[in-house]
Amino acid sequence: MGPGAVRGHRQRGGHHQERRRGPTGPPHRGARRRRHTGRGGAAMTGRLASVRSPWTVGRRLKQPPLVRLYCFPHSGGLPSEYVRWDRELPGVQVYGICPPGRGPRVSEPSLTRLPELVTALLDETEFEPPFVFFGHSLGALVAFETARALRARGRALPQRLIVSAHAAPGTHLGRAPWHALPDDELIRLLNESYDSVPEHVSADPHLMAMSLKAIRSDFALLDAHRPRAEDPLAVPIDAFYGEADTVSLSAIEQWRHHTTRAFRKHRFPGGHFYFRHADIFDVLGPLIQAAAAEDRPPWSPRTEGVQL
Repeated sequence: MGPGAVRGHRQRGGHHQERRRGPTGPPHRGARRRRHTGRGGAAMTGRLASVRSPWTVGRRLKQPPLVRLYCFPHSGGLPSEYVRWDRELPGVQVYGICPPGRGPRVSEPSLTRLPELVTALLDETEFEPPFVFFGHSLGALVAFETARALRARGRALPQRLIVSAHAAPGTHLGRAPWHALPDDELIRLLNESYDSVPEHVSADPHLMAMSLKAIRSDFALLDAHRPRAEDPLAVPIDAFYGEADTVSLSAIEQWRHHTTRAFRKHRFPGGHFYFRHADIFDVLGPLIQAAAAEDRPPWSPRTEGVQL
């Protein structure tokens, strides 16, 4: 990915990267288009499909990618929301992680324990180096635990871990379990805390029921999870957050303790779903570009050179 392939960014105040861009409207639509050319001119097919693993959904690029971005969705989220980012990231193969119980796997039973989910993901998925992990909200925790499990198996690690809108593991979330709440109470809390129930979903009882089912299973996973004490990852961590989010800045900053490499935080205008309205690609692009420029992927220090 050469110079100019993705937009640069300015650094403000050491490791704290602040973004002050105005709203750019809703996320791109048009996933059903047959063919699309990204900013860098790389053609891609428009049809979403599972690629090599039932856990990964993406569009096939016409040319081999320089780097892969694996996106771990938020609670109840769909991989398609993240896959469309490939239009802003030329040369990058973007995959959305698709757990059982949603999207093309909606007929499968959901997994409600994080270790079980991560084990199944790694058993069925090969992450092809060089690659970057991006996880939003609950997806940040899943991406982090997946990176730790890769290390335990002696497999290639991500070049970079980007965690978004989630407190660091071990940070008290300050709330009671949500997965068993009545529907009306759960919807109220989702809107108050995350503004996360779109009008078209709340207006459709069938869509609302499907969304709540997925959200409940994800909150059951989150409510039951107790992170283990392990050594920090030898992977740079970047923390993205919305300046109006309910996740505290101090909880975001605690991510620095989970890496032996560089840690940076990046602030965007907006709330929990800041990326739906703010332009994040002048930050995300250079981070991925830097990962693609690395000589080789980081390996587990205990099993140098082993790749499954």
